[in-house]
Amino acid sequence: MGKKIKFGVVVFPGSNCDADCLWAVRDILNQDAEFIWHESKNIKKYDCLIFPGGFSYGDYLRSGAIARFSKVMESINEFANKKNKFIIGICNGFQILLEAGLLPGTMLHNKNLKFICEYVNVIVENNETPFTNKCEKGQVLKIPVAHGEGNYFCDERTLNTLIATEKIAFRYCDINGNITDEANINGSVYNIAGIMNTKENILGMMPHPERAMIKDLGSEDGKLIWESLINYIKKS
Repeated sequence: MGKKIKFGVVVFPGSNCDADCLWAVRDILNQDAEFIWHESKNIKKYDCLIFPGGFSYGDYLRSGAIARFSKVMESINEFANKKNKFIIGICNGFQILLEAGLLPGTMLHNKNLKFICEYVNVIVENNETPFTNKCEKGQVLKIPVAHGEGNYFCDERTLNTLIATEKIAFRYCDINGNITDEANINGSVYNIAGIMNTKENILGMMPHPERAMIKDLGSEDGKLIWESLINYIKKS
């Protein structure tokens, strides 16, 4: 079986996908996982931190803006700069990583100004990363979204850098992998659904891979993201 990966799921007031993330990595993928309360600073023992979806602090100011100042974030830069340490932010977790400056860009309200909750298709742009190595380049994944502020935006210079350095992990597409305006459900620049940092040890994505773990839920494509990370860490 080999060594299990140690996941820590950060819980903020208002998180509502924390249990889903714990279930995905602990019960489906048989890895070690536990919750981390947002006031904790003890994060050194984990291989990967998961920032789950939800509405941290009610999202009353701006999504992720208050959570960014939680005590757990005080040690986050040190954690991220260590070798073989990983962070994945999903939906609200992605928003928190953006607010904290761990990933470039920001989130705007969806183009239709409505909350979107449905399955979408995303295409794998780069499969040579810790989070996508179990995927094929150009593979289309079916993963659900649930957000009101998922319209990713960055300036042209940042976008060009993300493209040139292949730090865009996923883009919204149709079922055949075509990048279209119709498939871009929230209006994100360049159809972006997920990006990574320069070191490729931090991933932020709006779709919820933890909700696509078994066929009974409509798709098990989300497993590929977690399995990619587990595979990468065990080989490191």
